[in-house]
Amino acid sequence: MAGFRSPNSGFRVPRPAAFGADPGGERMARIRRSPHFRDGVFQNPGGGARTRPSGSAAEFARIYFDRQARLRRAPLGTVPVHATTLADLARPPATGLRLTWMGHSSVLAEIDGQRVLFDPVWGERCSPFPFAGPKRLHPVPVPLASLGPVDVVVISHDHYDHLDMPTIKALAGTDTLFAVPLGVGAHLEHWGVSAGRLRELDWHESTRVGGLTLTATPARHFCGRGLRNTQHTLWASWVVAGEEHRVYHSGDTGYFDGFRDIGAAHGPFDATMIQLGAYAEFWPDIHMTPGEGVRAHLDLQGGRPGGALLPIHWGTFNLAPHAWAEPGEWTRDAAGEAGQAVAFPRPGEPFEPAGRLPGEPWWRTVSGPFAHAWRRPGDAGKKVDTGSGGFGLAGER
Repeated sequence: MAGFRSPNSGFRVPRPAAFGADPGGERMARIRRSPHFRDGVFQNPGGGARTRPSGSAAEFARIYFDRQARLRRAPLGTVPVHATTLADLARPPATGLRLTWMGHSSVLAEIDGQRVLFDPVWGERCSPFPFAGPKRLHPVPVPLASLGPVDVVVISHDHYDHLDMPTIKALAGTDTLFAVPLGVGAHLEHWGVSAGRLRELDWHESTRVGGLTLTATPARHFCGRGLRNTQHTLWASWVVAGEEHRVYHSGDTGYFDGFRDIGAAHGPFDATMIQLGAYAEFWPDIHMTPGEGVRAHLDLQGGRPGGALLPIHWGTFNLAPHAWAEPGEWTRDAAGEAGQAVAFPRPGEPFEPAGRLPGEPWWRTVSGPFAHAWRRPGDAGKKVDTGSGGFGLAGER
């Protein structure tokens, strides 16, 4: 462990290895040259975004720690995880594209003969400490060693529920490459990944891995792992394009107009993996609701339904005041109104976006009633023009 000084004294205390490392040297010089780095920090598209809960702290605490609300934030029984085997994943996808949601934002994408692993988190907690922090609501569907070879690991940003030190250390012992946003490579090198295996990109930069082109695209979020949030590591969404197929992974992001630009430049997509969980009215700028997630998918597809939408960033960790299965239920409603095909695989269940999509609402067997419905009373069937090229829904919160 490295050390750091307390800001209030000269006392030096251990720095947890999971905090990673701050960028320095040529990496920091490159960060300063970025057109997206200004006034000492990376900037969000569309201006500043609130990165801490807004409003009354007392109101947030009242909602978050309410006993009934806490009960709704966890399943009532065992989450039905799909028993994926190595043989399942070793069989090539018939259509050339297969996705396997491992829970939260972790997805294995098999695309045009290559294998891409997005935001792999195999740890028990998304936290710098093994004894505290949000714990898994279901086990990992497949042991990391049973995935087989991975050509490239793609990281969206450095928060603990997307960049997991134990997982990265395990993957560091393989020969996989890592595609990461600018500055995040400092963490990976600190954990044993050699510089030669890193592809570190600013927004709109691309790299080739075999027959795939990976492009870092904008997102509206923030970064940070330690006690100080220096905003010296970038956050990104990702486009992965092969010879026949292309997919999009949103990472964490609030809704913004840039989805239309990404779609125009790189779309349409055979599948999108869209963050639409861990939302709250206390941080509306940095995470999307189900309605916003569906709208983002439509923007990426040129303003009309197309491809397959895979909801991510829900069902695995308790990170927000809403009921744990609410994102799944509400996404069904939002996608249905938009006429958009959406996949609801159990964690670990492979599917091919061009084939029959898994659509059973599996969470209902272990979910209690939701605190409020998708629409307010009297709003049933009423669509709202959001002015953003997609659909908003009356009663969305």
